[in-house]
Amino acid sequence: MLLAIDIGNTNIKLGIFDGDRLKATWNLATGIHRTSDEYGGVVLTLMEREKVLPSKVTGVVLCGVVPPLLYTFVELCKKYLNTEPLVVEAGVKTGMRIRLDNPREVGPDRVVNAVAAQNLYGKPLIIIDLGTATTFDVVSKEGDYLGGAIAPGIIIATEALFTCTAALPRIELIHPKQVIGRNTISAMQSGIIFGYIELIEGMIRRIQQELGSKAKVIATGGQAYPFAEEIAAIDVINPDLTLIGLRLIYEMNKEQ
Repeated sequence: MLLAIDIGNTNIKLGIFDGDRLKATWNLATGIHRTSDEYGGVVLTLMEREKVLPSKVTGVVLCGVVPPLLYTFVELCKKYLNTEPLVVEAGVKTGMRIRLDNPREVGPDRVVNAVAAQNLYGKPLIIIDLGTATTFDVVSKEGDYLGGAIAPGIIIATEALFTCTAALPRIELIHPKQVIGRNTISAMQSGIIFGYIELIEGMIRRIQQELGSKAKVIATGGQAYPFAEEIAAIDVINPDLTLIGLRLIYEMNKEQ
């Protein structure tokens, strides 16, 4: 079995693959001060609930955007799973050309998503990851990673309204009944929910125009529901895209 780990700024997503079948997934809160022993105890407990013995884990692949936790999870894998993990970083084979000014700048999770989306859905592609940040990644009809765009995530934007203003409250992200809010809370909900829908639709339209061809649009990430469901331009929502990409990259590199 293969354990795939995606270390994000807000959450850490883990998945166990039995062959190419995703057997189970888990989400942990990201905590940079947690030790490998703390995370190790949690991971072993989660695996035990799915009746996955540590000895059955024959490989681990991980990527992350929180550098201190990469070392933490490498140590976890060595100590608790007796496995040297494959860390997706510069130099790891992905099967995709990175057409950026500096390819080392791109977050590994963005490339992993692009690899998975191309394998599952063809090309050209626009991949939208709605997480701590809202990212847009573009794959050309030739299968090259072209780059994309990065905007604040919807949770960050919502918290900024509360923390950076004196009078606005912290709100729950509930879909408003109408655009014109009749009170402060409904006005904030309208601006955030409908504003992000317009942001995503507008970026899709602009990227399609710049590509000069119709691209399939894939959404993933912790905030993909329910916002992506309301956007007709999004063709597929796949919350496990990063885990699938990690498995594919592991398969490309395991013989090396």
